[in-house]
Parts: sequence; C-alpha cells; structure tokens
Amino acid sequence: MKAYFIRRLLLVLPTLIGVTLIVFTVTRFVPGGPLEKALQAAAAADDQGQSNSDGKSSVLSDEDIEEMEELYGLDKPILTAYGQWLGVLPKEDLIIKKEYEGQSIDPEVDALTEARLVLRGDDRTVSVVRESGEVKSFTYVNGEEIGKDPREDGWSVRIESPADRVERKARREGKDAEDIQERYSYRAVVFQKRFAGLLQGNLGRSSVYGDSVWSMILERVPIALYFGVLSTVIIYGVCIPLGVAKAIYHRTVFDNLSSILIFIGYAVPGFALGAVCVVYLGARMNWFPIFGLTSEGFSDMSVWEQFKDLAHHTVLPLICYVVSGFAYLTMMMKNNLMDNLSADYIRTAMAKGVSFKKAVVGHAFRNSFIPIATGLGGLITLFVGGSMLVEKVFDIQGFGMLQLQAVQNNDYPVVLGTLTVSAFLMLIGNILSDFIVSLVDPRIKFN
Repeated sequence: MKAYFIRRLLLVLPTLIGVTLIVFTVTRFVPGGPLEKALQAAAAADDQGQSNSDGKSSVLSDEDIEEMEELYGLDKPILTAYGQWLGVLPKEDLIIKKEYEGQSIDPEVDALTEARLVLRGDDRTVSVVRESGEVKSFTYVNGEEIGKDPREDGWSVRIESPADRVERKARREGKDAEDIQERYSYRAVVFQKRFAGLLQGNLGRSSVYGDSVWSMILERVPIALYFGVLSTVIIYGVCIPLGVAKAIYHRTVFDNLSSILIFIGYAVPGFALGAVCVVYLGARMNWFPIFGLTSEGFSDMSVWEQFKDLAHHTVLPLICYVVSGFAYLTMMMKNNLMDNLSADYIRTAMAKGVSFKKAVVGHAFRNSFIPIATGLGGLITLFVGGSMLVEKVFDIQGFGMLQLQAVQNNDYPVVLGTLTVSAFLMLIGNILSDFIVSLVDPRIKFN
C-alpha cells in the first residue's frame, strides 16, 4: 500500500504541470489579455482627445509595450515563459534600457560607443561600451567601485541590434520585418537574472489590481474555509443519520415526506435560492443582512457582538451552500444501507441472535459508508473552492468569487494562480479519498 501512495504522490507533479501548461498556453492565445486591454484603453483615451499632464499622447510607446511584454512573459516563446512562471528558468528582472546616441545603424561606421545607465533600486551608474554590436566593457562609473564589473554583483548586460528590435515589433504586430517602417538604433539592456516562479512561492501580480496573487488567494482562503467546514459538518451531520433513518423506516410517512423536502431543495439551485432569500428575508422583511459577511465597524465590536454579527450574516449564505447537498448524500446513504440490510450476511447475523440495532450499526453501516468515503477527500477542494455563484449573490469575497472575477476581467495571473491551487487540492483530495477508503474497508489492498 505504501508503494501505491508513493506512486500517486509522484504523479501529482506531472499532472499539475500538464494542467497548468494547457491553461498557460490558452491564456497566451485568448483575446483580451492585459497588454491588449492596455492598448485598447490607451487608444480609446487618445480618440477622446485625452492627454497626460505633460502633454504627451495617451497612446502607449514601444517602451511601455515592451515593459508589459516582459512583465507577463509575452516576449518569450511559450515554453520559455511557462518555465519562468513555473520557476525552473530564470527571468530577467530590474531591466534598464538605454539607446546609443549619435550612431549609425551600420556597426562598421560607428564602431565604438558608450551608454550610461542608472541601476534600478541602486544609485550607481554603469557604463556599457559597444563595439560592432558586442559588449566591449561593462563597468561602474561612480561610487566606490569605479571600474568594477557589475556582473560580479549579479547584473547582466546584452546589446539589442536594430534588427532584433524590428523583429520584436514585427512579431508583436503580426507583420513581416520588411513591413516595419520604424528604424531603430542599438540599445544596451542591463538586468538581473533570478528565479521567481511557482517553485519559489511567486505567482506573479494581478494584471487588474497589481497585488500579489498569493496574497489575494491567502486573503480569500479563510472565508472559503469558514463556509466549507460549516457546510460539511452540517451536511454530513444531518444526511448520514437521515439516510439511516430513511432506510430503517422505508416507505413510511417519514420517508416519503423527507424525500419530497430534500428533492425540492435539490431542484432549487443555491444561487436562485439565495436571490429569493435576499429579496424576501433580507430586503423586504429585514430579518437578515443582504450582502457581505460582517457589518461596518466590525473591528470595534466586542467578541460576543462580533460572534453574533458573523452568525447573522452567515445564515442565508450557509442555507444556500447546504441545501443542494442534502439529497445526494441522504439518498446514497439510504440506498447503500438498504442494499446491505437485505444482504445474506445481515440475515445470517440476525439468525444467530444479533439484534437488529447491532446488525445495522455494527455490520451494515460500515459497509454502507464505503461509497460515501470515496468522496471525503474531495472535501478539501470544497473547503477552499467555495461556491462562486452563492458568493456573487451575497457579495462575499471568497475564493470562488476571486476565480469568477479573474475570469471576467481576463486577469490571467490570478486565473493561473487559483487554478494551480484548485488543481493541486483536487489531486491531493483524490489520494486522500483512496486512503480513507482503505481505512474504512480492510478488504481493499493497494498492491
């Protein structure tokens, strides 16, 4: 069994890589990315005659576009950009660029020129001397380290030729290099290479809000955990005893009435029930709050007042969370228990003098719980994933709401971050389900 779970754990990594690579590739081709939105916003502002405070046009310059491409890895091939996002390939950071002045496009005409750049996050200035398109020297020119090579401090340098810059613009605009009218000069590019991806705990920054993706996820997880744990405790705490009671009192009034109620709840979507509750129980009758998870001034309340306020805001969303989960689990428990109660081993046990109660609790219940145990591992996803539609109705900023907003806003860094967390939890949940089943059913041997 140990070898089986080790193999399952080892398969998590390639599976996760496959899922994230597919989504990463899709986000590169789906229209409406951060660069396209920035270009559209700038074009719209320019059409309306708007300009910046310094009188410049609102249209993004080539330098602005290149900076966004480098930020989101759009200037790299897909596999290279994915490797940088994953953290197995280094990415360029703290990039500074400077064009060489007073030069010809032909390197043979102007063979030796210098560009001076101020390092980002540093007050030192470096000199990059170019000779025939290659770096001749790279040194500090101020401070106490004059003449020292900045590469000793982790800085790197390269020279971009006019042909390189034309090719990059042509690739960005989907044209041939011969169709580009602009003529560029040589440019010095100074940067640091560092690993800053998923493996280093960095999922990038939101293209909409500019916040760290990790911080946005961690901010929403407690809310998802709160509702996930509460709804799980209520659903399993009610459905399993209810399923047992329905199996024992099959075809009685209790069984028929409870079936009607749970199937009505199953037929009503949680978000639709939430809208009804908001309108009638919240807005019209004013029994419950209609949005949010806490009231204004929550931090200034006492502990007991905070508890009451949180419980008051929790009632309606929690009802919507649990109502659709009753029918499936209850009927599964009932049907499994009825099958086992009619099995030969139960009749044999009762024929030998075992009481009906002991036959149900000690024999049939454990076997009936095995199919339900297969889904227990998936609860780890529910704990974090939440319900985006219910959160949308009640304006609760949970993990599900974060996923929905990321998709609606084409916030691809957040989409990738939330997908990675969800996929990882799903894979771990599947392994956990196998482990739980092996504990419940000793007949199962993962060899």
